[in-house]
Parts: sequence; structure tokens; C-alpha cells
Amino acid sequence: MEDFRQTYLRLCKESGVEPQESVVARLQGGGAQGSSLDLSGQSLSAETCSVLARAFQRDTVFTEVLLSDCMLSEEGAKVLLSGLSVNTTVKVLDLKGNNLRSTGAEVLGKLLALNKTLRRLVLEWNALGVWDEAFSLFCDGLASNSVLTQLDLRNNQINHHGASELALALKRNTTLQVLDLRWNNVGLLGGRTLLEALQQNKSLTQLEMAGNNIPSYTLKALEQTSGHNSERQSGLRESRSRTQVLGKEIQILKEEKGRQFLSLMETIDRQRDEMGRSSGSASIQVGQLQEALNERKSAVNSLTAKLQMTEAALALSEQKNHNLGELLTRVKAEKEEQRERQSRERRKEQEDNALREGKLLRETQNLSDTKVQLMNKVEELERRCKSQQQQVFELKQELTNSSAELKLQLAQAEDRLEMEKRRSKQALQDSDSLRQKEVEQLNRHLEECERTLQERIFKLEGQRIQLEEELSKARAVCVTERAQAEEELGRVRAQVRLEEQEHVSSVEEKLRCVRCSLQEVQLHSSQQKQTISELQAKNSQLSVGVDGLRRRTEELQQDLSGKEQEKVAAVSRVKVELQEQIGHLQAERTAQGGLREKISALEREIKVLSSSHREVLLDKESEMSSMLEKLRLKEAEIQRMREDEANRASYLQSAILTYVQGSPLGHYSSPKK
Repeated sequence: MEDFRQTYLRLCKESGVEPQESVVARLQGGGAQGSSLDLSGQSLSAETCSVLARAFQRDTVFTEVLLSDCMLSEEGAKVLLSGLSVNTTVKVLDLKGNNLRSTGAEVLGKLLALNKTLRRLVLEWNALGVWDEAFSLFCDGLASNSVLTQLDLRNNQINHHGASELALALKRNTTLQVLDLRWNNVGLLGGRTLLEALQQNKSLTQLEMAGNNIPSYTLKALEQTSGHNSERQSGLRESRSRTQVLGKEIQILKEEKGRQFLSLMETIDRQRDEMGRSSGSASIQVGQLQEALNERKSAVNSLTAKLQMTEAALALSEQKNHNLGELLTRVKAEKEEQRERQSRERRKEQEDNALREGKLLRETQNLSDTKVQLMNKVEELERRCKSQQQQVFELKQELTNSSAELKLQLAQAEDRLEMEKRRSKQALQDSDSLRQKEVEQLNRHLEECERTLQERIFKLEGQRIQLEEELSKARAVCVTERAQAEEELGRVRAQVRLEEQEHVSSVEEKLRCVRCSLQEVQLHSSQQKQTISELQAKNSQLSVGVDGLRRRTEELQQDLSGKEQEKVAAVSRVKVELQEQIGHLQAERTAQGGLREKISALEREIKVLSSSHREVLLDKESEMSSMLEKLRLKEAEIQRMREDEANRASYLQSAILTYVQGSPLGHYSSPKK
């Protein structure tokens, strides 16, 4: 527009600033058309921003100002926004991609606090959330604003501290309807604070939170709360439209009553004229009028009775509302009882898990005790082996001594060894048979030991299978509990929906009853055109009663809206509590997984220990068998040597006896005997 371009040039001359050519060209080329001013993409200097601020301080024609990607400096943004804070015509302001920082956030907070006409504010692709203090000032301005309905804060580096400040602002703000926070860094804590704020804020109907590292269940909760707000606002709009319709109908009724009253006054005047004319027939007419008055009185009494009936109906509706409140308290108590039951069941499961862990620890201790016992047995066997080795060494020494003594005798008895070799062969055969028998006994003993060890292994495997079955049972219990929780959620939702539908139907029935009563009042008022001044007072009483009914209907609507809000809050609380219970169940699942891993590790250790024990036992048994065989061989050699010595001694004795008997001394000695 030429007017704005001329004012811009004039202000540049007054302030001694050279006008920016790109801005002038944009204004000439259609940048200012109709009610919108588009300077997006123009790099505005601080001086041009000051001139534009002076222009905006005056009431302009523009209702939409687009300043996206203008590369505003901090000073320029400060001056420009301070000028816009006083403006009373701009309703849409676009500051996308201007890299606004701390000073920009502070000035925007002042703008929101002072401006009373701005409805939509776009701040996409800035850096308002980098400085917490400046962003808190921006949030304070938003909290004090009572006009803004749409706010775009996409890609502004808002963290959980900024989200908490926004939550505080939303708790105080009552006009903001659309808030876009996509592609920030709000996180889990920020999402929770915003959810708490939405439970108090009833005006925000659309909240965009994608790309903020928020879990899916919190996003769903935010969507549900914003949806409840939108539904609530739609219901409020419908109720307002209905109240407007009722107000119009009541006004129409009042106008009709005024007309009826005027017609009644006219009829009364006519009757007075007729009474003056016909004074003779006054007594007859007075009687007729008294009868008409009695009829009107009966009609008025019937109207009062109907009013009492309507009041009784209203009292019944109030009792129904009270009963519904009691039902809500009962439902809450039942929910608390269910929570206590679930907590008790969880405690029982934790105690069972603790008992199972204690059993596993006891079994590990028993295995360690058995391991210690086996080690003690091995040590005893080693001691026996050492003692047997010492005995063998002593026997070797005795053998060396005896061999030294016998070598002298062997030289004398070499001739007789041939006869003894045959006997020694038989003795060897006997000793071989004895050895075989002893080997068979040892094999039997080893087989029995292996059987006992296998039985122990089978027992341990059975215990492991039992533990796995218990773990599978715990999994099934967790799955059933989760399914029950989901079923309870569905039931609660269905009950809430049914109760809301019943409330709506009851309110509609009450409105129909009120309309019917109003129609009846209209009919009775058409019949009461010929009544006297006493009926006027009664008509005024009826109008007062209608006003009271209207007030009662408004109070009932307010009570219904409050109860609906309480229901929505209770449902949201139940949802949050169920989500927390699901999180606890998932934590318990993770704990059970850790216990399973511990059990598997213990089983592996037990298997390794059992395999090592088996190997050690086998080694020790092989060593024992070798040592026993060596001992048997040594004992057999000793027995052979002893038998040889005994045989040699017997041979020597027999030889000596034969020698003595064959000598002449024996012949001489025989007769003496």
C-alpha cells in the first residue's frame, strides 16, 4: 500500500535513516496487500527495525505481519517487538527463522504481557529455550496473556526445564488453544510436567509433541487430555447454544405475556365501560364475575400444583445426581481395593521369589559342602597313599637287607632251584587268579560310585527342571495380571461412557419437561385473558417461578459440567496409575530375567564343578588302582620270597638230615638210641 510506504519513507527522513532499498522494493512490489504485511526473507537492519517499530506504534491497517527469515539482530528484534507490544491491530505475527535468543525471549514475554490483540504467534526455528532465565520470562508473559490462541514453538531447543516453565504458564493461561512443541528436547520429565499442567488447563485442545524423546504412553496421555479438552469445549459450546435458544424462547414468552397483559388491561377497561353503561345488570354480572374468579382461582391452584410437581421433579433429579456422586465414590473405593489386592499379590510374588532364591543358595551351600567333603576324602586318600609308599619303602629296605643275607644262601642253593621253579609257577598261577578276583571287585566298586554320581546328577537336573517350571508359572501369572488390568481399563471406560450418556439423556429429558411446562403455562395464560387485577400478581409470581426454574437449570448444568470434569480427572488418574502398574510389572519382569540368568550361571558352575570333581575322582581312582596293583605285586613278591626261603630252609633241613643220616656218626648213634 502506498500509504504505508509513504509513512515508512517519512519516518526514515525524520529519524535521519536511509531507507532500505529491498524493503521499499518489496512494499512497491506487493509486500503490503490488503490486511497483511509480508517482509519475509528480507535482512532487516537495526535502523529499519526502529523505523518499523515507530510505524507499528501507530494504528495500522495490517492484521497479519510476516517477518520470517529476516536475520534480525538482538537490538533490532528488541526495538521491533517493543513497537508491536503497543499495537492494537496486528492479530498474526510470524517470526520464523530469526535466531531469537535471550533478549528476544525477554522482549517476547513483555509483548505477550502488554499486547491485547495478538491471536497467533509463530516462533519456529529460533533458540528461545537455550537460556532458562530468559525463557522463564517468556513463559511469565504467556501466563499473563489472555488473548493468544495459537503458539508455534517448533525447533527452539526447549529442554525439560523449559517444559516445566511452560507447564506453569499453561496452568495460569485460560485462552491458548493450539500449542506446537515438535522437534525440541523436552524428554520424559518435561512430558510429565506438561501432562500435569493439562490436567488443570481446560482450554488447550491441540498439543503437538512429536520428536521430543517422550515415551509413547505419555504422548497418548497428552493426546487424550487434549481430546478431553476439545470435547469439553464442544460440549460447552453446545450448552451455550442451548442456553441462548432457551433465553430467546424465554424472551418470546415474556413478550407474549406482556401482550397478554396489555390485552387483559384493555378488556378490563372495556368491562369498566360496560359496567358504567349497564348499572342495572351489575349484580348479575358481579355474580358471574365471582364464578369466573372462582374458576380462575381453581386454575391458579392447578398451576401451583403443577409448579410443585416440577419442583419435586427437580428434587428427584438432584437426588439422582447425589446418587451418581455416591456411585462414583464407590467406584473409586473399588479401584483402591483392587490396587491393594494387586500390591498384596506383588508382595506375595516377591516373597516367593525370595524363598526360591534362599532355596537355591541352600542348594549351592550343600554342593559346596559336598565339594569340601570330597576334597577331604581325596586328602585322606593321598595320606593313605603316602603311608603305603612309606611302608613300601620300608619293605624295600627290608628286602635289600634280606636279599643281602640271602645272596650268600643262594650261592649254596642254586642247584635246588630247578625243582622249586615248578612249584613257583603254580604259585604264580594262584596269585594271578587272586589278582583277577581283586580287579573284578574294584571294578564293581567303581561302577557303584558312578551310579551314585549319576543319581545325584539326575536329582540336580530334576531340581533345575522344577525351577524352570516355576519361572514359566511366574511368567503366566504376569501375563494374566496384565490382561486383567487391560480388561479393567476397558470396563472403566465403558462405565464412564455409559454414565455420560445417561447424564446427557437425563438433562435432555429435564429440558423437555421444562418446555412442556412452559407450553402449559402459555395455554393457561391464553385462558386467563378475562381475569382481574389479582391474576396479574399471580402471573408475576409465575414469572418469578420460571426465573427460578431457569436458575435451577443453569445450576444443574454447572453441576453437570463440574461432575464431568471430575470424571475426566478420575479417568486420567486411573490411566496414569495403571500405566505405573504396568511399568512396575515390567521392572519385575526384568528382575525375574536377572534371577533366571543367575540360576543359569549357578547351574553352569555346578556342572563345571561336577565335571571337575568327576575328573579328579577318576584320576584319584586310577592312581589308587595303580598303587593297589603295585602293592599287590610287592606283596606277591614278598610272599614268593618267603615261600622260597621256607622251601630253601626245608630243603636245607632235609638235606642236613639226609647227610647226617648217611654219615657214619648216624650209624653209631642209631643203636644207642
